[in-house]
Amino acid sequence: MEKTNACVKNSELTSILDQHFQGKVNMARVKLMALVICALCKVQTVTFSKLANAFDHTATPGSSLRRLQRFIARYALDGDLVARLVFSLLPQGSRVQLTIDRTNWKFGTVDINIFMLGIVYRGVAFPLIFTMLPKRGNSNSQERIALIERFIGLFGKHRIECLVADREFIGHKWLEYLNKEQIRYHIRIRNNFKVVLPQKGREIKAFLLFNDLRPGQYRHYDKIVNLKGQLCYISGCKLKGGDFLIIVSFNRPEEAQADYAQRWQIEMCFKAMKSSGFDIEKTHLTDLERIERLVLLVMVAFVWCYKVGIYLHENVRAIKIKKHGRKARSIFKYGLDYVSNCLLNTLKLMEINITQFLSCT
Repeated sequence: MEKTNACVKNSELTSILDQHFQGKVNMARVKLMALVICALCKVQTVTFSKLANAFDHTATPGSSLRRLQRFIARYALDGDLVARLVFSLLPQGSRVQLTIDRTNWKFGTVDINIFMLGIVYRGVAFPLIFTMLPKRGNSNSQERIALIERFIGLFGKHRIECLVADREFIGHKWLEYLNKEQIRYHIRIRNNFKVVLPQKGREIKAFLLFNDLRPGQYRHYDKIVNLKGQLCYISGCKLKGGDFLIIVSFNRPEEAQADYAQRWQIEMCFKAMKSSGFDIEKTHLTDLERIERLVLLVMVAFVWCYKVGIYLHENVRAIKIKKHGRKARSIFKYGLDYVSNCLLNTLKLMEINITQFLSCT
């Protein structure tokens, strides 16, 4: 019997994943992971029954469902292996811009809170490493430090160009750690945070340093300030409506606004993993370890589709730009639709080997 596109691609994907994992994952589990990743792209949901129905092999949907449930329930998938896979698909040797953020939702009475570190890349943040927070609210300094330390342990501090984060990611111990380790950062702070001006020996609210700016005008303060007991640089911009964008930095405050502007890319990643892509919020899982395994598989599917989308946009047919200046669809959706078509269309021969975009060779 002639193999379908999906069978061929699943076999190729299994081989590529096995190369990435270097024998550290049993082949039967690698094959299942490839089945799940392909199924995610086909049905674009994390609902187990739909995923099992989309497995491209001869087993019954019921058997596939039980196999998937056992994998998610019992197999301790190593997140570091997935992080290394994702990192290997980025330009090698270059320094990277890190961005951190949370995404959370509630299922029943259970709060699901994912604290993610991503790498800014070509209009999005590639999800790299994360931790499941066993609570509803923000991360604390120790949880942030642990995430950065994990990155350093895997890839080295020398690979960090800078870190960008929103205004909920602030705190004395956190800034102390970043300063001590000399990790460049640009972090937004609240307008009413008080800073000490060492040169003048007085404390003022941060926004007062930029209150004379016109809307859209940007300026970095030319002296070091003290925030929560830590020395840093500060810059600010007055936004339309009178609000402020105020950023503290380890150094190079003149680059703060442009670098911080890349922070939103992790929100695009979350959007793709959720409502615009794989509907991860639709999972009925409440056990955090099981959700973590599912997220790791979604991460691989997301990176795969995004890289395919980049290639299509740059080499096959560029995405149309609408009158308002934005793309008619996202690069991720472009790639996802193409991968889905490749896997679902049993007759059409695809001109592009889509699995090559997950290969590091």
